[in-house]
Amino acid sequence: MSVDTATVKKVAALARIAITDEDAGRLAPELSNLLGWIEQLGEVDTAGVEPMTAVIPNALRLRDDVVNADPLTGGGIRDDLMANAPQAEHGFFTVPKVIE
Repeated sequence: MSVDTATVKKVAALARIAITDEDAGRLAPELSNLLGWIEQLGEVDTAGVEPMTAVIPNALRLRDDVVNADPLTGGGIRDDLMANAPQAEHGFFTVPKVIE
C-alpha cells in the first residue's frame, strides 16, 4: 500500500498533530514501509497457534478473600462506622446523586 502526502496530512489532522509539507513528504515513505510490514505479517499462517498474553507462562498468586476482624486494622466494625454516617441504607453509605 502506498501512502501519499495528502493521506499523511489527513492522518495528522485526525490525530491533531501539526506537520509541515516537508514533514509530510518525509513521513509518507516511512508509513508506506510500515504498512508493507503489516501486510507481510497478515500473510503468516497462524492456524493452530494459541493466543498468548506474554512470552513466559505467568500465574497469579491468589489469596483467600476474607474480612479482617481486627478492629485496629479496620475490619469487622461496619456497624460502628454506619452509626456515624449521616445516611445509610442496607449497610452502605448513602450519597446524593451527582449525575443527571
